[in-house]
Amino acid sequence: MLYFRFPEGEKFYTTDDDASEVNVNFVSFDRKKEIDFKGNLIEISAEEIAEEDYVPKSKKERIELYKDTEDTYSRKVLQAIDYIKANQLKKLVISRGKILMYTDISHDKKLALGKSFLQFCDNYPTAFCYLFEKDGQCWMGGFSEVLGKYNKKTNAFETMSLAATLPLNEAWTDKEIEEQKPVTDYVHSVLKRFAVDISVSKVQDHISGNIKHLRTDFKATVYPQDLENLIKELHPTPAVCGFPKDVCMQGIKIIEFNSREFYSGFIKVETEEEIYYFVNLRCAEFFKSYAILYVGGGITEKSDPKKEWTETELKSLAIQNNLVFD
Repeated sequence: MLYFRFPEGEKFYTTDDDASEVNVNFVSFDRKKEIDFKGNLIEISAEEIAEEDYVPKSKKERIELYKDTEDTYSRKVLQAIDYIKANQLKKLVISRGKILMYTDISHDKKLALGKSFLQFCDNYPTAFCYLFEKDGQCWMGGFSEVLGKYNKKTNAFETMSLAATLPLNEAWTDKEIEEQKPVTDYVHSVLKRFAVDISVSKVQDHISGNIKHLRTDFKATVYPQDLENLIKELHPTPAVCGFPKDVCMQGIKIIEFNSREFYSGFIKVETEEEIYYFVNLRCAEFFKSYAILYVGGGITEKSDPKKEWTETELKSLAIQNNLVFD
């Protein structure tokens, strides 16, 4: 089962039974896991999606791995700050899982995944949104960060650097500006190796539900033989990992005791004319009686553990506030 909607789109899509080629891929953060959906992309109605009544399987042993409290996450942040100083880093991205028991929302109603997906789409019109179940795994999510958008006819390539997070009513500080700049510098440096005719926009606000980020857009020309190598170098970007990539990946392994799974990985969708690569950030994995909401944040030397916890709580609401129970 797979349902998705493109950013700013009004149509919903799934795949048919043609198993000749793969058109949608979900790739994990560490690229060690991949879930492929074969078949041509076909439209599906909202009414059909609303009737989806899949019940996720139960894996109770996962709960203990993701029970982060404010205290345990604060210790992660402080450990990350020490790692940043020791390795002279500008930024390191640390994640956490938030356990959401369905009984905390409703005692007598059942989670309606199809309706939850549709509500999520309504509230995040600029995001790529999806719901899938395959091989016993059930995920829903969506985000508007584009790792890459490629036109197969013109070789035009678009990407962005997206980082820093604040509530909509707060003003940007040096901390957020310093967090976004290395992401922009990194994306630009990678594009110089694989693309020509590069143009860079000014920094702008990027609104995502109840929070905002800083964003810089890039446009370039990329030839077909360089596309996959470009994506390989771009992922994971400093926005989901940090920079330098290898040092930050090692720090993540040391500090995070839980697996990110498909959180902060990417989703590849290929159509007749274009290939899209979407970063998988606002997402959750669903089980029979609970969900794991995946969230994280960019840590710098100036990070405050309490503010970082609040930021992750705000991000978790993207999924939590859109769950529908019937």
